[in-house]
Amino acid sequence: MTTTTTPRAIQKTFLAREQSEGAGARVRRSVGTPQLKNFTPFLMLDHFNVPFGAGFPDHPHRGQETITYLLEGSVDHEDFAGNKGTINAGDLQFMTAGRGIMHAEMPGRTSPTNIGMQLWVDLPKELKSCEPRYRDLRASEIPLATSSDGKVNIKVISGRSLGVDSVQDLAYTPVWLLDVTVQPGGSITQELPKGWNAFAYTLSGLTNFANGTDKTESVQPYHNVVFAQSGDGVTASVEDGASEDGRFILVAGQPLDQPVVQYGPFVTTSRDEVMQALMDFQTQQNGFERAANWESEIGKSMGQVR
Repeated sequence: MTTTTTPRAIQKTFLAREQSEGAGARVRRSVGTPQLKNFTPFLMLDHFNVPFGAGFPDHPHRGQETITYLLEGSVDHEDFAGNKGTINAGDLQFMTAGRGIMHAEMPGRTSPTNIGMQLWVDLPKELKSCEPRYRDLRASEIPLATSSDGKVNIKVISGRSLGVDSVQDLAYTPVWLLDVTVQPGGSITQELPKGWNAFAYTLSGLTNFANGTDKTESVQPYHNVVFAQSGDGVTASVEDGASEDGRFILVAGQPLDQPVVQYGPFVTTSRDEVMQALMDFQTQQNGFERAANWESEIGKSMGQVR
């Protein structure tokens, strides 16, 4: 028996323009801009480049999860609960802010170039007051999926692809995250959970995405491709004879039926809750008790706050 897959239509495609962020860092932000705001459950996507001497010194979070995927170099982290560590190229860190966290994220000293992706994911309302936590996922732990012709390779960070399942329970909000590389002449149809929101962020090469059943759109690097909810999945290919592989990050998440009220690093469901978050941070209470007089070791040289 054969089954057919209906590709999702493309709602929009846009370039993620580079901007300054943090202390001396550069980011290409796509989710969290006027082009794509509050694409539930996604709040922000930054493609960051942080040279040594720059970074994201001591800053708070509440109400969201962050997923950091390092592509080149290394990044150190440290928080007010005594957690600290380093992720290197190919590694990920899943951080749940919950009721409150204060931390620093700074480039390591091993590479002049530290490049990666950071995705902010909204927490369901009933989990926004959970205790903060971290989960690291090392490159060596990420399952790999390969197409039968060997022309498509997928790092299954979260979700399922070509019959390969990811490591489970990495984040509270259900999210799929796939790092897809398509060689010239290759093609992949990636099924996604029905009704989930999904987008692709292109990293290199020229990738052709099916736009519904009868059209195709060619997309250059550093673009966000936003897909419609209807349809079974995403179909991508690279022309035979192309000079470069096509690489993109495919992300899908379960929509949350709740308002999003955000003020910088605080994400709540009402204006009153945002005001409370600001008050709690300023008075070091209700999750921010350990912020009082705390200063990270890795951020001391910066003297600035994100």
